[in-house]
Amino acid sequence: MLFSSISFLYYFLPCVLALYFIVPKCGKNVVILVSSIFFYAWGEPKYVIIMIAMIFWAYISGYILDMCKSDKQRKIYLILAVGVCLGFLGYFKYIDFFIDNFNKVTGLSVSLLNVALPIGISFYTFQIISYMVDVYRGSANKQKNIIKLATYVSMFPQLIAGPILRYSDMEKQLDDRRSDIDDIALGIRRFMVGLGKKVIIANSLGELCEMFKSSDEKTVVFFWIYAIANGLQIYFDFSGYSDMAIGIGRILGFKFVENFNYPYISKSITEFWRRWHISLGTWFRDYVYIPLGGNQVSQIKWFRNIVIVWVLTGFWHGASWNFMVWGLFFGLLLIIEKKWLLRHLESSKVFSHIYLIILTVISFVIFQAVDMTEALEYIKSMFGMGGVSLISAETLYYLRSYGMILLISIIAATPLAKNVVGKLENSSKYRKIVGVGEVVYLFMLLLVATAYLIDGSFNPFLYFRF
Repeated sequence: MLFSSISFLYYFLPCVLALYFIVPKCGKNVVILVSSIFFYAWGEPKYVIIMIAMIFWAYISGYILDMCKSDKQRKIYLILAVGVCLGFLGYFKYIDFFIDNFNKVTGLSVSLLNVALPIGISFYTFQIISYMVDVYRGSANKQKNIIKLATYVSMFPQLIAGPILRYSDMEKQLDDRRSDIDDIALGIRRFMVGLGKKVIIANSLGELCEMFKSSDEKTVVFFWIYAIANGLQIYFDFSGYSDMAIGIGRILGFKFVENFNYPYISKSITEFWRRWHISLGTWFRDYVYIPLGGNQVSQIKWFRNIVIVWVLTGFWHGASWNFMVWGLFFGLLLIIEKKWLLRHLESSKVFSHIYLIILTVISFVIFQAVDMTEALEYIKSMFGMGGVSLISAETLYYLRSYGMILLISIIAATPLAKNVVGKLENSSKYRKIVGVGEVVYLFMLLLVATAYLIDGSFNPFLYFRF
């Protein structure tokens, strides 16, 4: 079940919220848990058992980690507990990738298992690992109530698209939270903005990308239009889902971490990754990079740590070589920036921003490609080396047809509108007008998004594979 679907918007979510606010405080986690299991089972009924099994494993592991008397025992069991979780993730997400590459290397023909990928397994596996490590480190207590732990792991607002929640951040909220009228209003506003990002902007950009792929008249300009639209589609699709998740969480009384902060206004790759998929970046920083020694080691080991983290970041996104190349691409850029380039980028805002945009749109061509062969063909063609013409009548047609949505998406990827509205809200002269305008805007956004969902069949979810 997608957030951007009629069944979710007009049936599932209203019923869940009505029930949530009716039941007493002691039953609210149960409502979320049951709703989350139903939500997950809607699309993956046979894989609910995998998530439930991992929840029980996390629950038992918390008790065992708490009972271990020596640091050595705790460390050994943590490795075992995390290893089991990674084993589940590795089997369901990567086993066919490993078999395929084993066949290519050895020349054998081991049959693929054709294992289906359970939706959201990458997200809830990382949340379970967060719980285990937080208990091991003593930054959180073991959870005695399995309902609360299961609620944390399976929470439907962010189950299939994040943001990745830390148990140490959620521990107190599972026990005590409140949702007043201001929280509900803020949550509705955030959800509606996310819905607009996903349904109106991301889906429209996705249609343009699909038309490019089916076109027989690709040109250099069309390749760049695709690359820009593709990078923006990924951003609005993912940040839109994050906004909807944060919004629903706020309505329920939870304060989820932010996941995006206008990454395309960055002036370096280093800054970009402080603003893009923040919860994933900080997860790898705290649970992989720092335990490896971070930057408090020799320069060679520091570079090694960066490469390890970014190859793993790429591999987390999917079982394909292009994801690992994508991660390595960013890892090497970060090393170059930290060692030599950052001080030069800071001296020229225009150059640094152009540099950032070109490299990120190229990176997402790699990210979205079927394989590295396709990615390299696209990148060569973007720079006129693919034997394609500069421009054509068809390219101009698509540019005219989608020029407005491209312009809107570029503006929406900056804080310009937010800053303008903020200034108007701070003015006593316009405050009431802004308040009324916001209500009308959100209502119209819901109507337009609903119309898109009813009339359109193009509503992909890019993050199903994670």
